[in-house]
Amino acid sequence: MSFEEEWGELKAAASMRLNQAGGTGGSGAAKGSADYVVSDDELGDIGHAAFDLFNGLESTGKHAKAASAAAGTSLKGDGFDTGAAFTEVIETWETQVKTLLQACAHISNHLDYTKASKKADDEWVETQLRIVGPVAPGADEAVPASQISKYFR
Repeated sequence: MSFEEEWGELKAAASMRLNQAGGTGGSGAAKGSADYVVSDDELGDIGHAAFDLFNGLESTGKHAKAASAAAGTSLKGDGFDTGAAFTEVIETWETQVKTLLQACAHISNHLDYTKASKKADDEWVETQLRIVGPVAPGADEAVPASQISKYFR
């Protein structure tokens, strides 16, 4: 079997599993639903974990840089080829740490934005519903956007 054939089969199998994501449970998804539902608390937890990883990695990712650079320079000065290679490894490590830091920042910032944006959208819809008035029997005021779907059965 060629690589392309095997890769195609694996992609098709993954696609089938993704299309059935709601059928195996999940947080908040109705059984059999293909929608992926994430609560605000879960978004906050993921964003907080990314923020913590960023803060921890920022300091600990650089802990050996000075000592390693000194060792590489010393080895190079003593005529060892490994000194130059060691210095190159340090530069690669630093680039990878910076890339991971940037990824953590993007995740944290995006989830903060998503949470704030969802709240702003809900508030806008709620304001629009107040103009129309109560939408449910016995409701004294507008229903939040996240709750309105239960009235469409």
